[in-house]
Amino acid sequence: MPWLAFKPTAAESFMQKSLHINPEKCTGCLQCEMACSYENYGVFAPSKSRIKVFEFHQTGRKVPYTCTQCTEAWCLNSCPVDAIRIDLSTGAKMVFEDTCVGCKVCTIACPFGTINYNQDSGKVQKCDLCEGNPACASACPTGAITYVDADWTGIDKMRAWAAKANTPASAAA
Repeated sequence: MPWLAFKPTAAESFMQKSLHINPEKCTGCLQCEMACSYENYGVFAPSKSRIKVFEFHQTGRKVPYTCTQCTEAWCLNSCPVDAIRIDLSTGAKMVFEDTCVGCKVCTIACPFGTINYNQDSGKVQKCDLCEGNPACASACPTGAITYVDADWTGIDKMRAWAAKANTPASAAA
């Protein structure tokens, strides 16, 4: 596998595809969590999953969340031992357990809370896109999690949707 051994600048982007999550389709079945834990640890244990389903108790809504493989890569840029690097084939920011010292600086740096400390290994874990075939997306029975072209989830797509919505440019209008 081709690995990037240096830290990229914010302008460098290697992501070709990304996970797209549609919370309106999530039923809270936890198949994504089960598939993730099995893919990565060989056991069906949601506590070991790199994707989590958050439940909003007041509304009954459920929302899957995981690493968004963000361009800013706070986790990667904060790692003092360069244990997080980019897989050039998928664009995933990956944790190299043999280099990780378990200091948890990346967990503090991630504003989304999607990189977590694994007590069993003493290292951190995060989504690595399953080498380009995310188990969570394959297991999702409702299509709430899909693996799509990264451009489809980008800012230009949001601008196009906003233009189609024909909404006022500001709330004061």
